[in-house]
Amino acid sequence: MHTSDTALVLADGRGFSGNSFGASPPAASELADRVHRSESALLRTVGEVVFNTAMSGYAEVLTDPSYTGQIVAMTYPHIGNYGVSDEWSECGPTGGHSGIASESPRGASPARTVSVAGFVVRELYDGPVPEGRERLDTYLSRHGVPGIMGLDTRALTLHLRRVGAQNGVIVQEPSTDRERSVAAGIAAHFPPMEGRGLLAEVGTHDPVVLPPPDNAPPGPHLALYDCGVKANIVRELHALGCTITIVPSTATAEKILATGAEAVLLSNGPGDPAVLEHQVAQARSLIGRTHLLGICLGHQILAEAAGARTGKMKFGHHGVNHPVRDEFGGRVFVTSQNHGFAVEESTLPDGMNVWFRNANDGTIEGLRDESRGIRTTQFHPESAPGPADSRWIFAAFLEGVSE
Repeated sequence: MHTSDTALVLADGRGFSGNSFGASPPAASELADRVHRSESALLRTVGEVVFNTAMSGYAEVLTDPSYTGQIVAMTYPHIGNYGVSDEWSECGPTGGHSGIASESPRGASPARTVSVAGFVVRELYDGPVPEGRERLDTYLSRHGVPGIMGLDTRALTLHLRRVGAQNGVIVQEPSTDRERSVAAGIAAHFPPMEGRGLLAEVGTHDPVVLPPPDNAPPGPHLALYDCGVKANIVRELHALGCTITIVPSTATAEKILATGAEAVLLSNGPGDPAVLEHQVAQARSLIGRTHLLGICLGHQILAEAAGARTGKMKFGHHGVNHPVRDEFGGRVFVTSQNHGFAVEESTLPDGMNVWFRNANDGTIEGLRDESRGIRTTQFHPESAPGPADSRWIFAAFLEGVSE
């Protein structure tokens, strides 16, 4: 394990000292040189710092494409005790280790395997792990992702709750005030998540057709608009017998409809939905022409396409213990969530109703427009990680498609 002193420096100048694990972080001076290259050169070690309240599931968090551009701090104090397996990857069907990657065609564009820009833990487990698994330190090192351990994650979380999510950078411990100032300046001038489009960094670049497994009941043909889809969304639809045609987020509505699919699912993904002009325009063109289901970013894109607006949340929802209330049935479900933007309820168009609402802060967690065949969830019904309380949403949507 690396023992070099390391710091997480936030854009507001607040610093948290710890020790390095995973890939070695750069010095602030080295990072300053990268600033002159491109934003892509900084996708590791610089990003929006968010906290995740899950007690387990760190492998799925690390590989969730929705975390692209973010440094994730785990609030649970002890991380890494059961190791990591590539089979747990959520990076999507063309990422190489998602459990369904073998069904992808030759030439399918590879996805980034580990999505996060950096990883923050209070205490890292460094003991033995079960056979066939890899220690978290080794895993992050292999994928070039820096981590920092030993810092006060409670203080970091309280700070982010108070001032809001902001950019940060993982660097070698600055030895002078000037170096710390340079690190804070890099974080402050790095593009904020609000206004940032990241779809070019995730998802497939080529169409992928996945036939249903032999042992599944026959299901409808779905087109999956890939904005950074999690692998478990595909697994859940597969288990329900769906043929799935995955199309890149650059595809047009006409190309999506030309697949012959009976419905379209707009996937999760990273970044600000308000800047995704192409994707919103295609979704707008699809409305009224087919059944539509949106998950997380897909939910936000469909809301924008229907005429609503989205806005940045103070620190978002990241974890597996978020309760949502079904406004139609009255039941409450515990859900897995990862988002920093939300649909503004005052902007909803006529006919679009709130389906789910967050039981903690009242924000919109799902929408329904029966007349236009739209259903959406802000949370992740596929979980991974998290409870399976809301996986019924997939079957319910497919029932509507088959009617």
